[in-house]
Amino acid sequence: MSNSELQRINSFLSGFARRQAARSVDLPGGFAVYDDAFAHSRANNQVIIDTVVDSEAVPAIAEEALGHLPHRLISVLDHEVGMACAQPLIRDGYTHSTYLVMLHAGPAPASGSAEELDLDAIRIPFTRRWRGLLPDVDDEVIRHLVDRREARRRGADIVQFLGARTEEGEVASWADLYLDPATGTAQIEDLITSEAHLRRGYADAVLTTALRLAADKDCGTRFLTADAADWPRHWYERRGFSVVGHSHCFERG
Repeated sequence: MSNSELQRINSFLSGFARRQAARSVDLPGGFAVYDDAFAHSRANNQVIIDTVVDSEAVPAIAEEALGHLPHRLISVLDHEVGMACAQPLIRDGYTHSTYLVMLHAGPAPASGSAEELDLDAIRIPFTRRWRGLLPDVDDEVIRHLVDRREARRRGADIVQFLGARTEEGEVASWADLYLDPATGTAQIEDLITSEAHLRRGYADAVLTTALRLAADKDCGTRFLTADAADWPRHWYERRGFSVVGHSHCFERG
């Protein structure tokens, strides 16, 4: 894995965030993105640090950019910058999470059995999933977390929602696929399986389909991000992904 390839991935992530945003504002070290239509979504209203910055200044930068919101989310794409920001932000009340950038190595699968879906097809299972994770929030919050997927269509040249169905036609597992054929970059995001359909191969069907579609568009850099502290990273490693970088998220409120 060359450093230039990791830079390409980070450039893709940065560009995706800007493109999907309703508006963005440049800041020292990065930018802020906003979308009032999804005000409850932290991912759509956050600060992204994508270059070198004075780490001690980041809490104030975030406060200036996000002070009108009840929450704070700061994503730092560079590992060294993220580590430097950790102490000032934790001191300011933020929690710190590390995410792994995982690259798919080896040939893409020959085929996959999942299909492209529209948002309506996954709205019910996705709403059920969010309701299970956040049982105490109101319906508007859940709606924003589900419907924000529509904004993702702006984020890349090609955006597809993929899903694997049961024999009865229910969507059991799903994920996003973002493709940038011009740079040969593809991201697989939010691979989720309904609780009732775990360990039946549905996630594998979605993942193999995503990898095949990416390869068909000549995207040789096929990556995803995974929580460093959670078990899916090991599931991805068994399917040909390896860790090539780290990013950092800081949350408060």
